[in-house]
Amino acid sequence: LPGWKGLILLMRPIRHLTPRYIAARTIEKIYRYRNPDVPWLTKTAIDMLETYLLPTDTGLEFGSGRSTLWLARRMRSLTSVEHSPEWYERVRSWLTEEGLENVTYHYRPKEEGSEDPQEPPEYVRVVEEIAPESLDIVLVDGVYRDACALASLARLKPGGVFVLDNANLYLPCVSHSPNSRTFEQGPRSPGWAQFLERTAGWRRIWTSNSVSDTAFFFRPLM
Repeated sequence: LPGWKGLILLMRPIRHLTPRYIAARTIEKIYRYRNPDVPWLTKTAIDMLETYLLPTDTGLEFGSGRSTLWLARRMRSLTSVEHSPEWYERVRSWLTEEGLENVTYHYRPKEEGSEDPQEPPEYVRVVEEIAPESLDIVLVDGVYRDACALASLARLKPGGVFVLDNANLYLPCVSHSPNSRTFEQGPRSPGWAQFLERTAGWRRIWTSNSVSDTAFFFRPLM
């Protein structure tokens, strides 16, 4: 029996290596190769943002990277938060090289034992520097995702959009992407359950490339 258990544990990480996934992953890799500057979101999500964003928009991003430069080129201003010191320095150098001066870039390291919702980590508390209902877009693609999501919803303008990358890992859905949560499993944490309650009635668009998912939640105008 121990031998079988070990075999099962070894097989778990590769269960998603189905013909569907291999084909989707190949298409996704070709797209990344041909479009090296686009964010690590689904292609559909990127196409939507291309037409959605305006030069007058203001945004907040948790988790920096290619998306930071891509968004900054299309918006009036962007606040970005990063927990990795190495990645922070890399993205900061990219911003300098590009001459992008419309990004307020924060380095906030990940904290141990900071799961208490009453005392959120400094990474999440960046939102306290942002006025309520002042943002056109929030993108969550970093650490403490449920806490970041909950803290930032009130900063969205009516009509603004909340974007969650890898949404299938946190929210129940119908998706072919690996490790997607089913409706039987429900949200990944109480924080995500609260997020669904607070966005109930919001217009949603869920995109997937069968490798990962990006979801859009539009705050109602009224």
